Amino acid sequence: MRIIAAIDILGGKCVRLTRGDYSKKTIYNEDPLEVAKEMENSGIKYLHLVDLDGAKSKMIIHFRILEKIASQTSLEIDFGGGIRSDNDLNIAFSSGAKQVTAGSIVHSSPFLVLDWLLKYGNEKIILGADSKDRKIVINGWQQKSDSDVISFISEYCSKGIKYAICTDVEKDGLLKGPATDLYREILKSVKVDLIASGGISSMADIVEIKEAGCEGAIIGKAIYEGKIKLKELRDLC
Repeated sequence: MRIIAAIDILGGKCVRLTRGDYSKKTIYNEDPLEVAKEMENSGIKYLHLVDLDGAKSKMIIHFRILEKIASQTSLEIDFGGGIRSDNDLNIAFSSGAKQVTAGSIVHSSPFLVLDWLLKYGNEKIILGADSKDRKIVINGWQQKSDSDVISFISEYCSKGIKYAICTDVEKDGLLKGPATDLYREILKSVKVDLIASGGISSMADIVEIKEAGCEGAIIGKAIYEGKIKLKELRDLC
């Protein structure tokens, strides 16, 4: 299972939100590049980089930070937040992203996402399948849709999606454990490379997610709060 560190950017700074609430942010570092370099130096290979301003603005904002991290580290970056057009996608890839997460755009322009799959292949496009009460949430987690998370993932896997990131918004930022039961349920129903995100607070959580069959685990706040040490992750990377 891949260990994927997370950096969320708001106002150009490295932050974490609680349950996706923009008013409940904690700033951990003024310089996301500094954080990325520390992660790389500790053996981390994969980075989940989220443009929170972009997600809210519905267009990519912090591509310069993406460019800095991609050019000054060897981290393999999947980038999300504000990807709503061909231009946004091109900017993300040209700025150094190896993969891009398609979230809200899947709802507003599903055929565009399918075009991206054909053009770039399913190794490049990740399905963003974040949910609250089992319903997919969009627009920076500010709006709940009517789509059931399992049906949603299943539908897009049938159309060629290989990877999906699934965050239970109710658990995100609380450090009270991941949505492992939901991940098991998804993996029983759908053949997908599932990336777990949200609520991870300990090495035991990581083991649990791995045993559930997830392809990757995104770890953010637990690192910043010292619940999981980067050196503990080194042997898993």
